[in-house]
Amino acid sequence: MSTPTGPASGLPVRMPRPRQPGRHRRPEPLVAPEGAPALVLAVPGTPSSATRSLADEVISIARSELPGLDARIGYLDGDDAEFPTLQSVLAYAAEERTARFEQARAAGLDAKEPDGPVAVVVPLLAGPDGALLRQVRQALMDSRVAAELTDVLGPHPLLAEALHVRLSEAGLARADRARLFTVATAADGIILASVGGDEAVQAAGITGMLLAARLAVPVMAAALDEEGSIAAVAEQLRASGSQQLALAPYLIGPEIDAILVEEAAQEVGCSAAEALGPYPAIGKLALAKYTSALGISPQQAQGTPAN
Repeated sequence: MSTPTGPASGLPVRMPRPRQPGRHRRPEPLVAPEGAPALVLAVPGTPSSATRSLADEVISIARSELPGLDARIGYLDGDDAEFPTLQSVLAYAAEERTARFEQARAAGLDAKEPDGPVAVVVPLLAGPDGALLRQVRQALMDSRVAAELTDVLGPHPLLAEALHVRLSEAGLARADRARLFTVATAADGIILASVGGDEAVQAAGITGMLLAARLAVPVMAAALDEEGSIAAVAEQLRASGSQQLALAPYLIGPEIDAILVEEAAQEVGCSAAEALGPYPAIGKLALAKYTSALGISPQQAQGTPAN
C-alpha cells in the first residue's frame, strides 16, 4: 500500500539511475563550427550529369556526417554556368564571407574580421595524380583566395572495403568471408587499376594489400594510363597461379573515361568491377580530410575551428 510520499515501508523503491559520462553514453551529435571554411570538392574530368550526380551524393554523405557543413562543388574543367569552375566557387565563397562580416559590422555587432582559409579544397581522387593535382593547385593560385588543399582520399582501409563491395556486386568476390559459400565467378587474382603513373601505382598498392587481406587472394596494382602496365601485371598474376582474374578500378569515376577500364579488361581477358563512385566511404573520407585540415576534433565540432 502506498502513502502520499511514496511506497509503503518495506517495498522496494525504483530509483532513477544517474547519468554516467562513460563510454556507453550516447555521443552528442556533431555540428559544423560556426563560421567554418567551406568544404570544396574539386571534381576532375569532363563535367556531365552523371559526374554532378556523383559529386552531389558525396557532398550529401559529408553533410549527413556533419550537419551545418558548408559544402560546395568546383569542376577542374567546368564552364562557370552549369558546372562552376573551382576558381569561381572559391571566389564566390570569399565574397560571401566578406559580405557576412560587413553585414555584421553594419548591424553594430562586435564582429571580428575573418581569418584563416576561406575554403578547404578536397580533391575527388582515390590516389595521387600529378597532372590533375597540378590543375587543382593552379586553380587555387588563379582564384587568389586563401584556401587549403588536402591530400587525396587514399590509401585508406575504407577504400579497400569499397573495392571489396564493388567486386562482390559484380559477382567477382564473396561479399563476406565469414559466410560459408562460394561464388562461381570469384576471381583468384585482382588487378587494381589506377591512374597517375608510378606514384599512383605505389599508393594503390597499399590499399591493395588491405584488399588482399580481405579477399585472401593476390592483388597487384597497375596503371591504366601507362601502356602495357595492365597486361604486365596480369601476366605476373597468371604466372603465380591465378587463373581467373578481375580488374578493380581504384578510381572514383570522373577522373578517367570509363571505356578505358572496359578496354583494359578486354585486353587481358577478365571481368571488371564498377568504379568506386559515390560509395559512402568516399563522402566520409572527404569530410575526414576537411576536419583534419582544420584540426577539428569531435569535442570541438560544436564550437569554433581550432587555430
